[in-house]
Amino acid sequence: MPQTTYLHEGSLSESDRARYAADGFLFPIRVFPEDEARALRGELEALEAEWRDAGLPRPLNQYRRVNSHCVIPLAARMAMDPRVLDVVEGILGPDLMIWSAEFFIKEPRTRQIVSMHQDLTYWGLGATDHQVTAWIALSPANRASGCMDFVAGSHRNPILPHRDTFAEDNLLSRGQEIEVEVAEVDKVAIELQPGEMSLHHGLTIHGSGPNVSDDRRIGLAIRYVSPEARQEIAARDYVILARGADRVGSFTHVAPPARPFEPWALELYEEILAEQNAALAQGAARELSYYSARR
Repeated sequence: MPQTTYLHEGSLSESDRARYAADGFLFPIRVFPEDEARALRGELEALEAEWRDAGLPRPLNQYRRVNSHCVIPLAARMAMDPRVLDVVEGILGPDLMIWSAEFFIKEPRTRQIVSMHQDLTYWGLGATDHQVTAWIALSPANRASGCMDFVAGSHRNPILPHRDTFAEDNLLSRGQEIEVEVAEVDKVAIELQPGEMSLHHGLTIHGSGPNVSDDRRIGLAIRYVSPEARQEIAARDYVILARGADRVGSFTHVAPPARPFEPWALELYEEILAEQNAALAQGAARELSYYSARR
């Protein structure tokens, strides 16, 4: 496993940026102390306990798993944390917008996986370099718990053909997987300790296996874009401006939530979801409801 990336005054070094450019990913990067990561996990699990049976319009897992930053202040706060933004700025520059944030949680001793895929295949953003995903671990992410696997250098490919499997245990909306065989020897296990982060390009081929450990595998995936990115399919696309300025104006700007599941935020959530479904569902063999609420 690579040594932890130690930041220079909170930022990536030139060699760090070169590694990201060469591999299409970078890890592990310490952004939160372990005790703070444990506290963030406790905050998430307290929210789960409070809101699981609170009569929300959709199951709690839907809000946790899709666009959490729109309705869950914890997700927006982590995504806007200066320590995280300082790192992301080294990849995208000073103008940073949050396109989505989602808690990826695999319960202990479960079979759920994420098939090998490229993120940008179904987002409607095209094969853009103006995007990066930051994945922050709130519990140990290792081979046993189903950490991500990346294929080094695969971001140099275009968007490759994918097939929809709609597999029951796949955490992706369509069970989408890339139509090329990925040898085990080509996979790099992205093992992270709580409070550590990885970065990856939207064209980097990646996936993850089941959680066979006795603990939950909890991570927050934050998708950042710079203003130069552009939605190519949906009529509108939405962001939270996290740092800098948007001098292009291709996105609709929204505010982060102050409290969990505020009525205005739930209404906005449905608006955003409808637009995102337009991009996600293009070419699908059957009707989609974004991510299944049972997951």
